[in-house]
Amino acid sequence: MLSRTFLILAAVMLFATFSYSADTSSLKPPPGAKVAIVEFIDLQCPDCAAANPLLKEAAKTYNIPIVRHDFPLPKHNWSFDAAVIAKYFDGQSKALGNAWRDYCFENQPAVTPENLRSYAEKFAGANHTMLPFVVDPDGKLASEVKADFALGQRVGIEHTPTIYVVSNKTLGRPFVEVVDRSKLYSIIDDMMAQSSSSNPKAKATRVAKK
Repeated sequence: MLSRTFLILAAVMLFATFSYSADTSSLKPPPGAKVAIVEFIDLQCPDCAAANPLLKEAAKTYNIPIVRHDFPLPKHNWSFDAAVIAKYFDGQSKALGNAWRDYCFENQPAVTPENLRSYAEKFAGANHTMLPFVVDPDGKLASEVKADFALGQRVGIEHTPTIYVVSNKTLGRPFVEVVDRSKLYSIIDDMMAQSSSSNPKAKATRVAKK
């Protein structure tokens, strides 16, 4: 299932893309959301796994969505296949697809190209669904992963995870890259305040923990 040709081409394109101006037009919240977290992830990336709990907690605290884009790096030997499986589960529900991504992060040290399917089958069983013998018979899911990767290249992604806080505001810059994760909450506070300033009835508040 792993596309060696894709990985080779991706490695070349990844470096070539940086010489062009970034297209950040896609860095915006999904419909109905004022603010969101957008991240480009590699399921085999240790730092992506390390950042995941913080991002999930922030999304829960502020009741904002996380938009994930799969960006499997050429140097990793099972992340592309894992992303294809994620797209398969996305087809059943986004929640299931993201649960699989979380599962990959949680089990990352033990996953190998040889046992990835076994982990996927275990995950599917625990979630009362089935994993087909051939996950991507027509290559459609692999194309979706490649489309995510191409999007990342247009944005100018250089590493994973790359994390943004984005808003639907029309004035100023509607996105901020989170370089220092200790500032994630303050960045969200600022973006929510700016987004709410155009709507006096809206309030930028954190959801109280129970």
